[in-house]
Amino acid sequence: MAVGPGTLPTLHPVAGFRIGTTSAGVKTPGRKDLVVMEIAPGSATAGVFTLNQFCAAPVQICKSHMQQASASYLVVNTGNANAGTGKEGYQDALDVCQAVADQAGVELAQVLPYSTGVIGEKLPTDRIITAVPAAFKALTADGWLAAANGITTTDTRPKAWSEQFEYQGETVTLTGISKGAGMIKPNMATMLAYVATDAKIESCLLQKMLSRSADLTFNRVTIDGDTSTNDSCMLVATGAGNVEVTEADAVLFEQFNTVLDKVMLELAQAIVRDGEGATKFVTISVEQAGSSEEALKTAYAVAHSPLVKTALFASDPNWGRILAAVGYAGVENLDVDALQIFLGEVCIVANGGRADSYTEEAGQAVMSEEDITIRIVLNRGDQSETVWTTDLSKDYVSINADYRS
Repeated sequence: MAVGPGTLPTLHPVAGFRIGTTSAGVKTPGRKDLVVMEIAPGSATAGVFTLNQFCAAPVQICKSHMQQASASYLVVNTGNANAGTGKEGYQDALDVCQAVADQAGVELAQVLPYSTGVIGEKLPTDRIITAVPAAFKALTADGWLAAANGITTTDTRPKAWSEQFEYQGETVTLTGISKGAGMIKPNMATMLAYVATDAKIESCLLQKMLSRSADLTFNRVTIDGDTSTNDSCMLVATGAGNVEVTEADAVLFEQFNTVLDKVMLELAQAIVRDGEGATKFVTISVEQAGSSEEALKTAYAVAHSPLVKTALFASDPNWGRILAAVGYAGVENLDVDALQIFLGEVCIVANGGRADSYTEEAGQAVMSEEDITIRIVLNRGDQSETVWTTDLSKDYVSINADYRS
C-alpha cells in the first residue's frame, strides 16, 4: 500500500556514473538484489550515515574507506543488513568489497559497501561474490530504474527522481534513487539513497552541501520512530560535465543547492508515501516556535504518537490526541492558551481548548483526505520546522510481524 500515484520522471543519465543490477539470491532466488555503481576517476563523494551506535558492518567500512581513498565503486545488496553480525560480518563486508576491487582492478579502499534487510543474520557472501561479474557486465548509464528496484526491501514501488537545469548554456544533471518503508526515523532512517551529478564539486564542499540538504529532507521524515543500523545517503559529483560549483559563484551555488534539495526531498517524501501500510501522507508544520529544537520536538511528538497515527488511519478527527501530544512534547513554559492547531485550514484548537468555529464535519472532511496537513502555531517566536510522516495501519503490524517469514 502506498499514498499517491508514485509516478517517476525521466531519469537522466549522469555522465561519469554507471550502474549494474543483477541477482545474487541473497534472500529470494531470482530476485535482482545486487547493485554495483561505477564512479568515474576524479569524482568527489560525500556521505551521511545512521547515528545508531549499533551501526552495521558496511556502514563502518564505508566511513573508514572514505577516509582512506577516493571511491570508485559502490556495492549494494538487499535481503540482508549484515548488522549485529560482529567481526565475522565485518570480514564478510570486506570480502564483498575485495571481490568488487578484484573485478575492477582497484584498491580495496576504493569500494564502498551498503546492505539492507534483516538484522542479525549472516551475509551470504559466496552468493554475492559469485554474482559480482554479472553486475559489472550489466553496467550502464541508464541503470537507475533497475537499481531503484534492486535496492528495495518492504518497499512496494521504486523511488527515483531526476532534475536538470541550465547554467550559462550548459546543462547540469542530478539523478538519484532511494529505498525505505519502515524503521524510518531521522538520524537517519532505514533507508539508502544515492544521488549523482555531473557537476564538478570539491569534496569538502560536497560534504557540506549534502549534510545541509539531508538535514532538511531525509532528517525530517519518520514512519515509526525507529532509527536503523544501516542508513546511508551518498552524493557523488563526477565532474564529467562542463560546470563547476563553488561558493565563489553565489548564483550557481544557490541554484545547485535548490535543485539538490528538490531531488533529496522528492526521494525522502517518496519513502514516507510508501511507508509500511501507509494510507495517509501527513505534513506536520510547527510555526512561531521559540527555537528550531522546540519546533522539532513538538512535530515529532505528534508524528510519533500511536494514538494520533491510528486516528489518522481511521480518518477520525480526534483532535484531543493531537493536543495531548503537543502538551507532552517537552516545550518549557508552553502557554496553552496562546497556541493554535489546524487540520488543513480548519482551526481545531484555540484559547486553550476546542476552537469556537470548529465543527466535527469540517474536521472529518480533512481527515478523510490522503494528504493531510497538521499545523501547530505556538505563538512564542519566529522559528518554523516541518516533518513528514504516515498513519499507523493494521498492515504495518502485519508487514513487520511477518517480515522474516
